[in-house]
Amino acid sequence: MSNLAPHAAPAHLRPPTLSGTAAALPESACAPLGAGLGTGGARHWLVESQDADAQALAQPDWAMHYEQLSGGAFSGRVHHIQLPGMRLVREDANRALHQQGEMGREAFGLAMPLCLTSPAIFSGQRADQDDIMVGRGDTLDLVTPPGFALIAVVVDHALLAPLWQHMYQKSPSTWLNQQRVLKARPAAAQAVRQLHLKLMDRLSAPQLPAPTDAELTTWRDALLMEWIEALPEQVPGAHKSLHLERRMLVKRACELMLAHAESPLSIPQVCLTLGASRRQLNYCFQDVLGTSPIKYLCALRLGRVRRELRAGGVTVAQAACRWGFWHLGQFARDYRAQFGELPSQTLRHAA
Repeated sequence: MSNLAPHAAPAHLRPPTLSGTAAALPESACAPLGAGLGTGGARHWLVESQDADAQALAQPDWAMHYEQLSGGAFSGRVHHIQLPGMRLVREDANRALHQQGEMGREAFGLAMPLCLTSPAIFSGQRADQDDIMVGRGDTLDLVTPPGFALIAVVVDHALLAPLWQHMYQKSPSTWLNQQRVLKARPAAAQAVRQLHLKLMDRLSAPQLPAPTDAELTTWRDALLMEWIEALPEQVPGAHKSLHLERRMLVKRACELMLAHAESPLSIPQVCLTLGASRRQLNYCFQDVLGTSPIKYLCALRLGRVRRELRAGGVTVAQAACRWGFWHLGQFARDYRAQFGELPSQTLRHAA
């Protein structure tokens, strides 16, 4: 990477009137998917949700899938602002999630934690407070801890490539095509957070004059350059094969366990089928997902039951037994601990 100094944001992005952040938006600003919260050439979505599936679906044009991993009633918030060629994101969730999906094959994402109670796991790599998660938008695999918040930009290749060429006089680095966790340059992480939140706040303020197309372009490019300049000057080679092997073993284990949902396999049976030791399987799950195989499978099965109940047309007993929960009393207790309500309550809400 170049050792160019970070680019300063345009002066008109830093007046006293922009002192708030996205978190300071009033409750009245909350709107359903597709609502325009600002004016000008920016499209806005601001959604508050009480279900992990609803949070995943509240992200237009992306194919996202969430699994809730920690127990308790879910509360989340998604704020997206779409500019030409780039989307600004802030996301909050009170429960641990496993996020998977696709944001576009010709897009690249850069994300950074805002609030972190323990490390996140991005494609099998630990991400701490001042780390930047970078990669193509065609594959997202992110495990977030409880009480997590992040900011991100998702950039079209058609915008990123010429800007990178202009800044560094070369094509975008090849490691952008991988899924990497990189330590931000000293002091750069906080500068990115401040500018990102200020711009989202400015573009979400309908009481202020709508920005012109030229202003939107200037602000967008200034923010993107701030993100790019926060990346480290030197990026070490990735241990891609090791990460991939662990993720593939976890993927095969999950597929195998879900294929026997009504009569769940024991961990020794899973290990025997996969040709892995119990210690190896547990290590891979801890490394890739931050939890044990038993806990993750239980969260998956409870999530499948919840989806069936929310869809309606089944009884609690039918949905529970289909996913291997034969002791309904214990199932009800486990379900309530995971989602903050009884399965019968979920079924009533669906009706």
